[in-house]
Amino acid sequence: MSGCIVGWAHGRFGRHESGSLEALIAETGAAAIRDAGLEPEDVGEIMVGNFGGFEKQSFPASFALAIDPALRFRPATRVENACATGSAALHQGLNAVAAGRARFVLVIGAERMTAAPGAEIGDILLNASYRAEEGGTEGGFAGIFGRIAELYFQRYGDRSEALARIAAKNHGNGVANPYAQLRKDLGFAFCNAVSDKNPLVAGPLRRTDCSLVSDGAAAIVLTDTETALRMPKAVHLRAAVQVNDYLPMSRRDVVAFEGCAEAWRRAHDAAGTVLADLDLVETHDCFTIAELIEYEAMGLTRPGEGHRAIDEGWVERDGRLPVNPSGGLKAKGHPIGATGVSMHALAAMQLTGTAEGMQVPGAALAGIFNMGGTAVANYVSILERLR
Repeated sequence: MSGCIVGWAHGRFGRHESGSLEALIAETGAAAIRDAGLEPEDVGEIMVGNFGGFEKQSFPASFALAIDPALRFRPATRVENACATGSAALHQGLNAVAAGRARFVLVIGAERMTAAPGAEIGDILLNASYRAEEGGTEGGFAGIFGRIAELYFQRYGDRSEALARIAAKNHGNGVANPYAQLRKDLGFAFCNAVSDKNPLVAGPLRRTDCSLVSDGAAAIVLTDTETALRMPKAVHLRAAVQVNDYLPMSRRDVVAFEGCAEAWRRAHDAAGTVLADLDLVETHDCFTIAELIEYEAMGLTRPGEGHRAIDEGWVERDGRLPVNPSGGLKAKGHPIGATGVSMHALAAMQLTGTAEGMQVPGAALAGIFNMGGTAVANYVSILERLR
């Protein structure tokens, strides 16, 4: 599957107490249309990525019509696939372009997680697990990944220091991201220590090992390659791959992220690339243990040796493969429906040299991994600048 991103917009992630989901969708979508140099009437179809469940209002796709009266009667569809909802919406947009239903498709990812009481958010997120076996997990989704961390440590040894280095790296990178929820360099010592300000949350995971509850939105405009060649800017998706694995953790090796590994293999096959060709990766660090395992699943290290990638500096901004130069979900925040779209918008900025303080010098090829559940829905994209 291929297509091109020709416009993007990204709002600041964090708590939006005075904002609404409707406003997040309309404002960010309008900004992406302007960024592409288009008029609202040029948009032929709309995809809205929204996980939902945090507020009573659902069915949000038509909120995008508030952008402009010209969008009334345009097809608009809500897409959901757990924490990979944003990438799922992008895939549906690519399908619409490939099918010839629309020349330009607007893809918006948005979530307002803080609309739910804090005590309920963990349980809402368990909707991305297999409730029949995992629904009673203490600590919600943090408890799920706390268990994964425990199993990983049992197999390969305690890697708490590596997790702290990942957290410190991403928070350091997030300082330069104007869209990030937490722009503060916490440092390794703070992330590595258990304290009143950094308590254990679930299993060996500390607060700094967990991504932030967040509100926010991001949007992109998609089109076909022929049209993109006539646009002011264009980023080509050389590959956009989806792989789904079993939902129950009991049916697979949950510390191997096999679906992630398969998605990367298929994406490289489609793009004609290998990992060493990439200049940066934005990967799904909902918890630091996820990023650690993803180093192994993407082929950066052998199983059980993911700690080397962070301990030896390979994934730092000046390393051989910068991972999460945006600060990742860890610093940026993780408004569920927006995350996958955000990753693609930020990668597009990198490839067009407009990422400002986040910029990886000379970035020409970027990889993205966005995950739903515990490596259940796995999306990998490989992007390059077209013009």
